[in-house]
Amino acid sequence: MYFSRKLGFNLSFEYFISKKTLKSVVQGKKVSKPIVRISIISIALAVIVNLITIAVVTGFQQEVRQKISGFGSHAFIMSASENTVYESEAIHAEQEFLKEIKNNKDIKSVYGIGYKPVLFQSEKNEIHYKLPNGKDTSEINQQVNGAMIKGVGPEYNLDFFKENLIEGKLPNYSSASSDQHILISKKISNDLGYQVNDTVSAFFVKNVPIKRNFIVVGIYETGLEEFDKKTVLGKLSIVQELNDWGIKANIELADTMLNGQLIIEANVVGGNGHHRYDWGLGYETYARFTHCPIKDTTFRLIASDYWNNIEGRNEVNTIADTAYLKIKVDGTGYSPCDFKMNNLDEIERTYLNGDGSKFSIQASQKTLTFEFTSGNGSSHNYIGGFEIMVNDWEKLDDVVKNTARLTDFIPTKFDEMLKTTSIRENQNEIFVWLEFLDINVVIILTLMILIGIINMGSALLVLILIRSNFIGMMKAMGATNWSIRKIFLIQATFLISRGMIWGNLIGLGLCFLQSYFGIFTLNPEVYYLSEVPIELSFTNWAVLNVATLFVCVVALIIPSIVITRINPVKAIKFN
Repeated sequence: MYFSRKLGFNLSFEYFISKKTLKSVVQGKKVSKPIVRISIISIALAVIVNLITIAVVTGFQQEVRQKISGFGSHAFIMSASENTVYESEAIHAEQEFLKEIKNNKDIKSVYGIGYKPVLFQSEKNEIHYKLPNGKDTSEINQQVNGAMIKGVGPEYNLDFFKENLIEGKLPNYSSASSDQHILISKKISNDLGYQVNDTVSAFFVKNVPIKRNFIVVGIYETGLEEFDKKTVLGKLSIVQELNDWGIKANIELADTMLNGQLIIEANVVGGNGHHRYDWGLGYETYARFTHCPIKDTTFRLIASDYWNNIEGRNEVNTIADTAYLKIKVDGTGYSPCDFKMNNLDEIERTYLNGDGSKFSIQASQKTLTFEFTSGNGSSHNYIGGFEIMVNDWEKLDDVVKNTARLTDFIPTKFDEMLKTTSIRENQNEIFVWLEFLDINVVIILTLMILIGIINMGSALLVLILIRSNFIGMMKAMGATNWSIRKIFLIQATFLISRGMIWGNLIGLGLCFLQSYFGIFTLNPEVYYLSEVPIELSFTNWAVLNVATLFVCVVALIIPSIVITRINPVKAIKFN
């Protein structure tokens, strides 16, 4: 008999026999039936566990990665002397390498940002309680919470915060009226009792600690509590000013006099604190001088800093700022500096506008009008660093490598030394932890497939042993050992496929329920997320199924060797 010929529909002899005898295999003898069912169930469980494992771990890694990137960026360019993006030394906002970086097709966006530590203070709350002796008492309770204001400009992409916004609105930092607007997290809101549209008090550590008021325009919640509790979104220009980046120049008039003359002085902040002043005759170290106006006069102040020499030769100095003072003299009188004083022996001023930058003082029969124009400051020329977002996470290493070629330890035109770091470096602990999850996945997948192989192998051996008579007859009719092994392997493939179908139905169903209904929750303080995430791509699903089927079938080739040891004479005689 020629058993290797093709039958109808182009089906092989082995496949035909396997299909015809499959029902008897599944519903066979009392010995084989439970074993076959157990093997099918084990394959189904392996598929279920592996599907859920891949979906959860992939979802967890992707969710945490996206949220961390949303709070920060995929890559960061900062001063080479710093180790953290949160306390980076200021660098110039205009860099020659920016154009080339932005032309990189793998880079989605590049923008400057800055950070500033802040202490938020809650409103005072009076708490009433009873003492052990029964007497009523009360005390004032006021909470303080430390956070980090992330200063961003109008070009900053707010999509991440938009997705996680739960109350209020997003700040519009392209508007001049948004200087005081901040976006806070639900965690900070709960801890300090802040609500949308509340005016909150914030304290900043500088040479002299200062207090600023901000308005809460929106509240977000990401579930990444470690970052929620410390990240506040604010306007970049405010952070630049609070960090004393650049120079801010002002001219002031002292309240007292010296030798019958006015004292005009410079009030300069920022830079390295070692300031120099140009009143029109070149830089000098004197911040004040006396003056007795007898005619209309305009003073100009250019302020900068220096390190070793007043001219700033061969030094990197902060960009200068310019302020003005206009003095207008009206009236007559011999003694223009005989000014009217108040009860505190200070020059009495009559303010002519709301911000105090314009006022007049009386001197005998003369009226002097002072109009101060503060410098715009050069803080807008400085940032904490550049955030880079990539289009494809898989190309992050290439983007960082290419960007580093343009920036790392190459002196800029401002003699700055910069470096490029990736999010994996800036958040190293979290990403090391996420990478350990890959090891867990490999271990779980391996164990579950091994369990399936062992159970399937056991079932195959039982099927072979209880059908030894069938094997003997096939051999007696001329079938080769490999043809008979193929029959049993095809039947095993049918059983594995049945288990995989059930496993996929149950596994995908559980993933669907978790994805849409969030049945299983997590502690965000421990896991950074509030619920178990699910992410299963078609590629991962297909690879898992194909690999499972392939590995199990190949592994069953070994136990099928027992068929070659069966003697047809003894097998038929045994029957």
